[in-house]
Amino acid sequence: MKIPGYIGSLAFGLKMGVILPGMDIGEKILEALVPCNQDGLLGENDVICITESIVARAQNNYITIDDIAREIKEKLNLVPESRVAVVYPIVSRNRFSMILKGIARAVPRGEVIVQLSYPADEVGNQVIAPDFVERLGKETITGADLGDSKFEHPVTGVDYIGLYRKIIEEEGARPEILLSNNSLKVLDYNPDGVIAADIHTRNFTRQAIAGHFENCITLDQVCTEGEAYSEWGLLGSNMSSGERLKLAPREGKKMVEQLQARVKEKFGLNVQVMIFGDGAYLDPTSGIYELADPCASFAATEGLNCVREGFKYKYLADQCFDEGYETAEEIETFLAESAGKEMSQNSMEREGTTPRRMEDVLASLADLISGSADAGTPVVVIKNFLD
Repeated sequence: MKIPGYIGSLAFGLKMGVILPGMDIGEKILEALVPCNQDGLLGENDVICITESIVARAQNNYITIDDIAREIKEKLNLVPESRVAVVYPIVSRNRFSMILKGIARAVPRGEVIVQLSYPADEVGNQVIAPDFVERLGKETITGADLGDSKFEHPVTGVDYIGLYRKIIEEEGARPEILLSNNSLKVLDYNPDGVIAADIHTRNFTRQAIAGHFENCITLDQVCTEGEAYSEWGLLGSNMSSGERLKLAPREGKKMVEQLQARVKEKFGLNVQVMIFGDGAYLDPTSGIYELADPCASFAATEGLNCVREGFKYKYLADQCFDEGYETAEEIETFLAESAGKEMSQNSMEREGTTPRRMEDVLASLADLISGSADAGTPVVVIKNFLD
């Protein structure tokens, strides 16, 4: 089967079966591409997109809550009675609850101060009801202000403030929750160490705090070396079984370049390869920004290191019609010629075409087809996108 010429960009998922720790992930992907190639579904300039989950699993890239606790103690010089502050974590069972458990385990006779942004976290998860904030009329909301109030997430139904309190208490530490959009407010609680736990704004938050308090780290500084590690540290990690977390893949650049070379050797095709995480899009219904990973693409081959630009064909078609082109064939010829012309970024022909990083666009497409649909297809092939 060949892709008909009238088909434009096309993306489809490949079923891979279960991937276990220790497997050669590159070999497994090549095996899945064999029938794809035989059926004429693999070609030049295709993009092979691999979800970060199966790469990290094959690498056996797992850590434990005890590993987190040990590193937090070492990096912040904490003792069991210390007071540690966590600033701007997202509210998520999968992404942060286990990390919080490790932080609390580092100070089992101490205190964990959690400062949340409001009314939502940085990826759009509602933390507190906006009408409660309006009625309260305060810039900083303390645990005393919250009292026994419960605020359930509108999608998951989880009271994350209550959940985070419970996690800390179960480790023996005292919880203190406050809500403020001023990162420096946490310093009023005299912490012994601070963790800037936000994802995309972590460096800004750390710099703001470090100007007043030196002993501050970010989550990407934890779990960056050892037998299991990631260049992203704890960012991009996911809850696993028991007391384990799966980190983001390590040495992703090496993996995608090796697979690119193996595809060339086996099939004689020049393809691009990327490891993708969460798609970089915002859900219009829930208001949640899906990108809980530190980036949409953890690694990509060099051919994807570019910005996707284009021409506003709708505008050009209207312009042609207004200028007297009489047939659709004449307009199509003009559009084909325009595609090969050099035009400045601010030209009218590019009006409305927002430049985007190629990796982000492709990762978002792959995530929609694979991960967000939970279709059991951790490898996605994208065709006719780079032509």
